[in-house]
Amino acid sequence: MNIKKSMVFAVVALTAASALHAAPVRTTGKQKNAKAAAAAVEEEEGPTASVKIELFPKLGRNSTLNAPSFGGESSMGQVWNGKPRKWIVLETKYQTYDRVIDQLTFEWHVLLDTKTATTKDKETLAKRAPYSYFTQRVTYVNIPKGFHAASVCLHPSYYEQYGEPKAIGIVITDGSGKVLAGDCESEITGIDSHPKKLEAAFWNDDKIMNAKNPKSTDGEPMIERRQGLQDRSKTIWALVNPNDYELVVQ
Repeated sequence: MNIKKSMVFAVVALTAASALHAAPVRTTGKQKNAKAAAAAVEEEEGPTASVKIELFPKLGRNSTLNAPSFGGESSMGQVWNGKPRKWIVLETKYQTYDRVIDQLTFEWHVLLDTKTATTKDKETLAKRAPYSYFTQRVTYVNIPKGFHAASVCLHPSYYEQYGEPKAIGIVITDGSGKVLAGDCESEITGIDSHPKKLEAAFWNDDKIMNAKNPKSTDGEPMIERRQGLQDRSKTIWALVNPNDYELVVQ
């Protein structure tokens, strides 16, 4: 009799456990919203987003700064040019979420607007294309979790001769070349800010990069490609707030 009762209880317990396992799990409205938000973030930043751009570089005159002065008498003797000269300093703030990232490469794309150049040599300016394009890659290593900065600079002579930055693009990749983050901001008509896909950004658009100047009778380009964009570690700006930056691979 005790054996039969034990068997009955065992069957009842097994049936209850099976029913409990098979019962549908109800999801509350808050849980659904949380899942939807997480899915949206995953779709936008990728399932393993490890880098986020927190602050984009400034455009136009807001990107120009006087060269830093450290005081003291120069060992080189007399100062030959006492006039203040402005650098173009492009700086972005970004956040990383992994404990350590071995390598991050920042690819910069910059367009300067010729008509904003400060030189008084109007004859030379008239012979130049409306825009000048600069690009540079900078690779940082051993990036710990937290907030960091990345920056590139153009010597004052570029601001004086070629103008202010009116479009800036950044692409961040890891050591394998995978794109982790990127964006573009522009004040130029025909060049979109915040493209949905970086493949559609201005530096990847042949129609923009190879466009002809409509005001030219000789089919001259709208954009001229130039060299000179430097990582800040190769300029005097390397001495300013050095702890905000990680080690650059030379």
